Amino acid sequence: MFQAPRKKKNGFQVAFGILELIYHATVREVRKSHGNAIIGLLLNLAQTLVLVGVFFVMFSLLGLRGSSIRGDFLLYLLSGIFLFMTHVKTVGSVVGSDGPTSAMMKHGPMNTIIAIASSALAALYIQVLSVLVVLFVYYAAFTPFTIYNPAGAFAMLLLSWAYGIAVGMVFLALKPWFPNFVGIATTVYQRANMIASGKMFVAKTLPSWMLPFFDWNPLFHCIDQSRGFTFINYTATVTSISYPVTVTLVMMMIGLMGEFYTRKHASLSWSAGR
Repeated sequence: MFQAPRKKKNGFQVAFGILELIYHATVREVRKSHGNAIIGLLLNLAQTLVLVGVFFVMFSLLGLRGSSIRGDFLLYLLSGIFLFMTHVKTVGSVVGSDGPTSAMMKHGPMNTIIAIASSALAALYIQVLSVLVVLFVYYAAFTPFTIYNPAGAFAMLLLSWAYGIAVGMVFLALKPWFPNFVGIATTVYQRANMIASGKMFVAKTLPSWMLPFFDWNPLFHCIDQSRGFTFINYTATVTSISYPVTVTLVMMMIGLMGEFYTRKHASLSWSAGR
């Protein structure tokens, strides 16, 4: 009875309020992994550099450097690892976002879509910053390099990120119903992409009988297309951009429908004892 009457907001004010809420939630997600944002970034850089070092040593010891694309070998490794890391980190971040029974959902303006958006943007922010730092240090401290089409290569990074959101949303919709299964399935999916993503080899060099084992994976297409944009002397002819775009849109629609259904049937007892 003593509450002040609420002012009716127009569409612009509502949109601005949602964007502001996403921004603050994204900052919270970025700082969730570590209280110090710089240390969080350094930890992500360390993971990327360790992966690059492992593959560099493996390719050198096995004598496989000659089978890669003609050009900067380390840039060839980075073009695959950057997209792989962006995808799997986004999947994990979206799956780990706050669900309908989370305590954060008790706050009026908060909802699961904002939680998903903030988790995805936090993952993208950390990965893009890591990419820029690694490329700058490599260019300035080791050897200058040229990326044939930087805009196209970055677009493939964004596509692998969007595909990670779609996969993560499908897992997130299933999480309240099958929490243990989703936890195992997410880990298996991320580990399987170490090989299934095709970041270790060139798609055009694969024999025809081997290609079907990888071309079902949209991330495989993203990485190969990214290398086509990165190197002037490589054209990605066995993969396409339309396939990962189509799969991303379909899985995102499935994830949205599943998340909507789960939110409508959410029960606080789901989170009891977890």
